[in-house]
Amino acid sequence: MKKIVCLLLFWLFLGAAESSAQTDTTGGSEVVFTLRDFEQIVLTNHPIVKQAALLSEEAQAKVQQAWGSFDPALKSHFGRKTFGNTEYYNNWSNELKVPLWLAGADLKVGYDRFVGTYTNPETRTSNPGLAGIGLSLPIGQGFLIDSRRNTLRQAKVMVAYAEAEKVKQINQVWLEAVKDYWSWFYAYRQFVLVREGADLAYNRFEFVKKQTLIGDKPAIDSVEAAITFQERSLQLEKIKVELNNSRLLISNHLWNAREEPVELPDSASPQQTEPSVKDFYKKQLDDLLANASSRHPELLMLNSKGTQLQLERNYRREMLKPKLGLSASLITSRTDFGSYVPEYYDLRWNNYKLGVDFSFPLFLRAERGKLQETKVKQRSLRFDIQQTRREINTRVLSAYNTLLAYESQLAIQSRSIENQQVLLSGELAKFELGESTLFLINSRETKLIDMKVKLAELVSSYQKSIAELYYYAGTTANGEL
Repeated sequence: MKKIVCLLLFWLFLGAAESSAQTDTTGGSEVVFTLRDFEQIVLTNHPIVKQAALLSEEAQAKVQQAWGSFDPALKSHFGRKTFGNTEYYNNWSNELKVPLWLAGADLKVGYDRFVGTYTNPETRTSNPGLAGIGLSLPIGQGFLIDSRRNTLRQAKVMVAYAEAEKVKQINQVWLEAVKDYWSWFYAYRQFVLVREGADLAYNRFEFVKKQTLIGDKPAIDSVEAAITFQERSLQLEKIKVELNNSRLLISNHLWNAREEPVELPDSASPQQTEPSVKDFYKKQLDDLLANASSRHPELLMLNSKGTQLQLERNYRREMLKPKLGLSASLITSRTDFGSYVPEYYDLRWNNYKLGVDFSFPLFLRAERGKLQETKVKQRSLRFDIQQTRREINTRVLSAYNTLLAYESQLAIQSRSIENQQVLLSGELAKFELGESTLFLINSRETKLIDMKVKLAELVSSYQKSIAELYYYAGTTANGEL
């Protein structure tokens, strides 16, 4: 019988030893990779963050394009016809047009030389040509706002829209990264706790085995100790997969300054954290709600759209006016400042060109339709802003309530762990006196490990809720309210 017991113990020891050899304890010195360091790397080097920064540059480029409508333009045209030794016409016109912001006017400086036998008398000039300086001014439609000023103003509004969109994208990257960090924290803590449990089970198996060999413990206790160790080793192998996967998720967010992907080192470990003080977030709730209602990127984007629509409405209202354009210029035959020109050919108030243009569609169907369309869009946007503001406020309060619930659960779980630890210590003391069984000790110990794992899960969920609270308020944990 003793030989059978020894043989049984040998095979149990062999199986336990193999399980122990397969258990990766991730030995070596560990380096704590704090959340703050992780956030700094993500917000500095993440491609999506850098891509979001391009939104502002793109909006600024569109502003520059809109300013192009106010660029001075130089225009020149030359045409000549000669036939049968007769010069029909020799025309050369030049104009420098400088668009002005005020009243949509254009300042024009020109020089024309239209000569020839068959040149139109209306445009014919003397042989030296005529120079002139004048102004074209829309008196009706386009006086208060025209297409180029409207385009520029809307482009400037788009800069604010792009800034809000940039903040929104960065906040999304930050939230995803922080959640992945705390998922890694939970996987790591779970691995550490189960590994400690496997080590305890292995040491207890070694102890019980020796006690069995000398006859102090029954052989069945060795079997139970070995099974407990093997179960925890199997659980540890499963958790290792989860830990490695969580490391991969963390690595997705890691990039260096050269825009190269970086892998999370095997020696890296997450920071150890304690639940934050409850009153801290209670005091911050009002600030978070105020930030959400005034600086949330979604609301800022909608407000920018509202500003754009108001500009468009003003422009469409301007389009209801009749087109009445006035152009006037003073002309002179002077081509330079040093030559002599008779006074009656020089710049004088009675040497001028004057023109008036008028047009007005009788029904204004297109203009009234576009104005009405803009008004409808404004009403629709107003409803959208109201609903979005309420949804944001609700999400912030919901995240805060979730935070309070996790705080209560963490407090209860911590007290339960303390009580379970007392229960396990008492069971170990009874076991040493021979008043308890190995089964009860393993049960108490397994329960304690499960409770600690549950605490780590609650801490992870709690920290994720903190991140969501800030995200729903339209900021990050490091952002200024």
